[in-house]
Amino acid sequence: MADVVVEVRNLQKTFKRADGTPVKAIDDVSLSVRSGECIVLLGPSGCGKTTLLRSIAGLEKPEDGEILINGETMFSGDQRVEIPPQNRALSMIFQSYALWPHMTAFDNVAFPLRSRKTSKGEVAERVNQTLEMVGVPELAGQHPSDMSGGQQQRVALARALVAGDDLILLDEPLSNVDAKVRDQLRRELVEMQRELNFSAIYVTHDQIEAMELADRIAVMELGKIVQLGPPKDIYEKPSTRYVANFIGTVNELIGTVSSMNPDGSAAVKTQLGIVNVPSEENFPEGSGVVLAFRPERCSISTQQVDGSLNWKGSVNTSSFFGSHTEHHIKISEDISFIVWQADPKQLTHDEEVWVTVDHTNLRVLPFEGHEGVDENN
Repeated sequence: MADVVVEVRNLQKTFKRADGTPVKAIDDVSLSVRSGECIVLLGPSGCGKTTLLRSIAGLEKPEDGEILINGETMFSGDQRVEIPPQNRALSMIFQSYALWPHMTAFDNVAFPLRSRKTSKGEVAERVNQTLEMVGVPELAGQHPSDMSGGQQQRVALARALVAGDDLILLDEPLSNVDAKVRDQLRRELVEMQRELNFSAIYVTHDQIEAMELADRIAVMELGKIVQLGPPKDIYEKPSTRYVANFIGTVNELIGTVSSMNPDGSAAVKTQLGIVNVPSEENFPEGSGVVLAFRPERCSISTQQVDGSLNWKGSVNTSSFFGSHTEHHIKISEDISFIVWQADPKQLTHDEEVWVTVDHTNLRVLPFEGHEGVDENN
């Protein structure tokens, strides 16, 4: 495809622990990044996201598979091709910023241009333009030790942008700045990417960061991409329990599929009774499942609501967070649900309420290794 900037095919990378045990850091991963697209690799530490990014950059050598950038093979296990990092026509921003401490901001940003033998006049023009673009032209003569974390991050971003590469790789670049600066830099990064139309692969473990930056999110687990799609799809239609929990807060009700109904919904036996839930998958009878729903997709009622699921419980905690109030409602000895409401009113401890959720807001997910609910319960 002409508009594909990065193509990763069946990539494999194995590390060995201290005791010699092999660990699959990248396990048969395939991924494509389109022109002007931002793909976010999201997952916990050890899931393989940074190893995948470093492999694309040429800083890690996979055992097998292929990496193509702008249609040219950068790595191939079969063809024994391995193009060095400096020849891959990409820029990278590291978590640690990786600025030269003995160089000024101007010289740090100029470094990739000088490495490519760019003329002195063009270097000065492009460096000054790029520092202006990221909002720190006044830092041109300063050294990294004289800058705040946010300022260093802007200079690192300028260094990545100045070369004009079509592809920029970002390895948790905002993790070392405070929350307010991080929010501002995220917004500016989105605006710059839209304006300059570069492709980006961004690594983070922060779901909010992923949702704000990504055109598509690749959720990773144990070296694999377990779901890839737009942020809204990942959030509203998680394919697994792991994805549902990692991408946001979720309520869970464990059950066993009693039957599949003629209308395609699943009849699920739970500790709170039989629940009929729309299902995109045809589950065999007896399958262990989890009914998942988001805290903002349910509400608190003083009485049962017709046509919805209603569970009576009591307030455990009620906390005001500015944008919403979070209520923890105890339904039974083993089951509690979280409810988010825009109403700033806090409820009192042990107050009796009904948790109400529409059937369409529940998602049926497989519960791997779960035996289901005992029929005697």
